[in-house]
Amino acid sequence: MSTHSSRIAARIMVAPSVAVLLLWMVVPLVMTLYYSFRLYRLLSPDRTGWAGMRNYTWFFQSPDFWLAMGNTLALVGGVLVITVVLGTLIALLIDQPVWGQGVLRILVIAPFFVMPPVAASILENLFMHPQNGLFAAVSMALSYEPILYLQDYPMWSVIAIVSWEWLPFATLILLTALQSLSSEQLEAAEMDGASAVGRFRYIILPHMMRAITVVILIQTIFLLGIFGEIYTTTQGGPGSASTTLPYMIFKQAIVAKDIGRAAAGGIIAVVLANIVAFFLMRGIGKHLDT
Repeated sequence: MSTHSSRIAARIMVAPSVAVLLLWMVVPLVMTLYYSFRLYRLLSPDRTGWAGMRNYTWFFQSPDFWLAMGNTLALVGGVLVITVVLGTLIALLIDQPVWGQGVLRILVIAPFFVMPPVAASILENLFMHPQNGLFAAVSMALSYEPILYLQDYPMWSVIAIVSWEWLPFATLILLTALQSLSSEQLEAAEMDGASAVGRFRYIILPHMMRAITVVILIQTIFLLGIFGEIYTTTQGGPGSASTTLPYMIFKQAIVAKDIGRAAAGGIIAVVLANIVAFFLMRGIGKHLDT
């Protein structure tokens, strides 16, 4: 009886918080869904009414939409590959007993605490600037013409910037998993004649799979909504070469002042995020149970 009463009391105490969180999520989603079926343009306030599926049709018939979808998936996939691979290598390096190990770890993790627009601006001007950037200086020193990275390779440049921002997060999670590995296993494998590659493949990597799964899941959630880096550097250009779905929604809401189309884009983004999350959980979520 006491346990049953405690459960009821706990549910009653938690209920207000759950109700507030539910309203916090459901009300904006319902309003977005409602406006996605209406004509709602701030530049034409007299033109209102029911639009039906026209806002959604506009997205699906726009060539920029499919380019933005491809750019969004390329951004997510590219950043995940770079951060997981480099994060694993850096975690292995800084886990070695070297002098100044604590300072080294702080320096590796530090970029994660820089605001995304600030980080993008720093990398753009410090490394990718066609006249004053470090890459331009190296190119001119080798008698080559500087490369206009943001103009010639806009999507790759954005992927590089976002990867630099998220690499410390992946490194931190993977380093924590690496340090939880028992050194006795590695010593036993080494005594049995296992090479460094063999120890990594059969002991270290399987042990880190759970952490890699967590990195992929968490980063995917945030990478699907990347906006600040694109706005600071390429602004979706040249043309629509680096436009992602969030940035396309931004252009409809803020530039075109078309709230109806922006709301439709938001619903599409929610559906896309849930589809990606579903396949991720089916594909790699099983590692969370091991």
